[in-house]
Amino acid sequence: MKKIRAAVVGYGNIGRFSVETLEASADFEIAGIVRRQGDKDKPLELTPYEVVDDIAKLKDVDVAILAAPTRSCPEYAERIVALGINTVDSFDIHTSILDYRTKQMENCKKAGKVSVVAAGWDPGSDSVVRILMESLAPKGLTYTNFGPGMSMGHSVCVRGKKGVKNALSVTIPLGQSIHRRMVYVELEEGAKIEDVTAEIKADPYFAHDDTHVFAVASVDDVRDMGHGVNLVRKGVSGKTQNQHFEFNMSINNPALTAQVLVNCARATMRLTPGCYTMPEIPVIDYLPASREEIINSLV
Repeated sequence: MKKIRAAVVGYGNIGRFSVETLEASADFEIAGIVRRQGDKDKPLELTPYEVVDDIAKLKDVDVAILAAPTRSCPEYAERIVALGINTVDSFDIHTSILDYRTKQMENCKKAGKVSVVAAGWDPGSDSVVRILMESLAPKGLTYTNFGPGMSMGHSVCVRGKKGVKNALSVTIPLGQSIHRRMVYVELEEGAKIEDVTAEIKADPYFAHDDTHVFAVASVDDVRDMGHGVNLVRKGVSGKTQNQHFEFNMSINNPALTAQVLVNCARATMRLTPGCYTMPEIPVIDYLPASREEIINSLV
C-alpha cells in the first residue's frame, strides 16, 4: 500500500510530537518539515528529513499538518490547499470555527482538496463525545471541565503579547464549565506587569474567564504539559429522566493533539473535497485499517 506523505508545518511543541506520531504510524511517511528558518540550525532529530522554509519546496505532499499558532491557520490552509495539498489543523477559537469552516469550504471546493479544521482534542475529539452524549440524552445539560493543566493555545496567545518573553497559561476547572486562567509570564526588560495583564485580559482568549497574571523568573521552572477534561451530560432519553454520562481523560497536551492531527490527516485521504470538522467525519476513518477489518475486530 502506498504510504501517505505528510508534511509538518511548524516545529514547536505540536510539530515535534506530530513528527513522533508520524514516525510511529506505519501508513505514513514524512515528506518534510517546514520551519521559518528552514534548515538553518536544523535539530539533530530532523537529520533524516528535508527541512525547508516553504512547503512549495517539498515534493509529492499529500497532506500538511499545520502545527502553527491558531490565528495563522486560516491563511496557511487557504494557501496550501491551493497548492493541491490537503490540510489539518488544531484551530481552537471555538466561536470562530464555523466562519473558518465556511471560508475554507470554498477554497477546498475550488482546489478539489480536503481540509479538517479544529482537529485537536477540544475542539475536536471532545466535540465528538459531546455530540454522542447529546444524542443519547437529547434534553439536558452538558458540562465541560478542563484541567488542571497547560493550555497550549492560551500560552501561545500570551507569548505574542508585547513585553512577554515567555508564558504559560494554566486552566483550573471550577465546575459546571466555569474556569480560571492562571497565567505565568517572563517579562522582557522594561515591561510592566500591569500593562501585560491588561492586554491579556482584553484578548478574546481570556476576556470571558477569571484570569490572574503573575510575573515569574522562569516559565520553564513551572511548566507542565499535562492536561485533562471531564465531560458530564445529565438529561432525558425519550421521556426517561436522570440519564447520566461522564467522560474523563488525563493527558500530555501536545502529544494527544498530535495524535488527533495525524488521525485526521489519514481521514482526509478518504473524504470528498471540502472542509470538515471532526464530528462530520466517520470515526472509523481515523484508524489505519480497512473498514471491514475494523468492524470485524471492534464492533
